Amino acid sequence: MKPTSRLGLLVLLAPAIALYAFAVLIPLLGTFAFSFTRWNGLGSPQWAGLANYLRAVRDDIFLSTFWHVGVYVALTLVLEVLVGLCLAGWISARRRGGSFYRVALFIPVMLPAVVVAVLWRAVYNADFGLVNSTLAAVGLESWQQVWLGQASTALIAISIVSGWVFAGFFMAIFLAAFGRLPSDVLESARLDGAGELRLFWQVKVPMIREVMTIAILLCVTGGIQGFDLFYVMTNGGPYHSTEVPTTYLVKTVFRDQEVGYGSAMAVIVTVVGLLIALGLVRLRRREGATVEY
Repeated sequence: MKPTSRLGLLVLLAPAIALYAFAVLIPLLGTFAFSFTRWNGLGSPQWAGLANYLRAVRDDIFLSTFWHVGVYVALTLVLEVLVGLCLAGWISARRRGGSFYRVALFIPVMLPAVVVAVLWRAVYNADFGLVNSTLAAVGLESWQQVWLGQASTALIAISIVSGWVFAGFFMAIFLAAFGRLPSDVLESARLDGAGELRLFWQVKVPMIREVMTIAILLCVTGGIQGFDLFYVMTNGGPYHSTEVPTTYLVKTVFRDQEVGYGSAMAVIVTVVGLLIALGLVRLRRREGATVEY
């Protein structure tokens, strides 16, 4: 059997296809099917039609989760993508010590999300946490807050933790993109008198637009799927102020045992995420066509 034959290709692809079907396709189809039923995980599911979807669009808590995740994504676009881009520009401009900073800033990415969440819960602790202790040490006791116990600060606090973790991830992506830039273009800009700051914003950044689009797409889709930090740090509280779609549907399925309703919410979240991703890709293509024209 020739390795280039269709049968040979199918044999080589069969394990990957089987794994993808088992891990993705079958659960996806099962979730879609259960979304039209009433089922508590035991016994036989009962057909419910569109009742679960109608309930979802009338559920104030579920609708508010999209607002929360939208605010979270907006904050992380700054705290993760923009900060990662600036860090990459700073490191790429350094003559020495670049390797040390790359490793140091990437370490949080390698930590398990649960460990990060537990660590930052201690940092934000209102009684002995590092944040309030530091504010007290510098004479700013009036700024002390119950950071994870107030609706006005909890979501921002979680977003800062996410930025601390993933800024290094986007930094690595942008550093790799900067490393592929033609050196003659950069040297020409330097010979024309461009400083490192001007070189960064006017030469390097415009030349990696495609990479920036991918980074923004990763940040947005990853934010919509966010779960670990929210679940461990606040569990959606206080008063559902940090509830996001994933935490709410997990509670619905495993705490309330409403598998059908939770499946319907999962389908809605998936569709919304796909539409946003397709919209970003289409917008980028339209901008690229305009620039080319």
